[in-house]
Amino acid sequence: MIPLRLAELNDALGGTLTLPHRVTADQLVSGSVQTNSTLVEPGSIFFALPGEVTDGHLFVPDAVARGAALIVAERPLDVAVPLLIVPDGVTALADLARLVVARVRAGGRLRVIGITGSNGKTTTKNLLNAILSAEGPTVAPAGSFNNHVGAPITMLRVDESTDYLISEMGASGAGEIARLVGIAMPDISVVLKVGLAHAGGFGGIEATQRAKSEIVR
Repeated sequence: MIPLRLAELNDALGGTLTLPHRVTADQLVSGSVQTNSTLVEPGSIFFALPGEVTDGHLFVPDAVARGAALIVAERPLDVAVPLLIVPDGVTALADLARLVVARVRAGGRLRVIGITGSNGKTTTKNLLNAILSAEGPTVAPAGSFNNHVGAPITMLRVDESTDYLISEMGASGAGEIARLVGIAMPDISVVLKVGLAHAGGFGGIEATQRAKSEIVR
């Protein structure tokens, strides 16, 4: 991630920042952004997100032990590193990704490619990654990071040297693709087959078509 001061992060995420002794709001954070504590490295930002199976707040001690420079959480915690408490962790993650992509794009070199569709997103992403990586520094999702958490995590890997960001945009309901588009604002959008995958979750093939077309509208 691009370097950002703790004060900037606090403003962008609309939270409440608590600083340990001898740490100021001018301190820069530039490590990776993670929601899995086992992936945290020295300097990372760890988002403690509540989930359906477990709660990321339970893994904050592990993230701190691994060297997290900032914890973003939804409730107060007793930690020896900067803590940013936000009303909603997923919204805060999206806000941070929006800020970082906009900052890098303002430098003039970043181009964003958004991909959606019922089938073929990951294959198309892999093909584009192979092509564009030969042209310049490219950021693409690991695996199928295409939901409301995985897509912003990928976006946050861009920095001032990035030429291309490939964003895979999946959805299980109306409005989800529109939210991801609103974060990255693709320069080029790719719409693949609109088929029956997840049609039950959308409420039918017509609803699926409307949801997938959000990237075009």
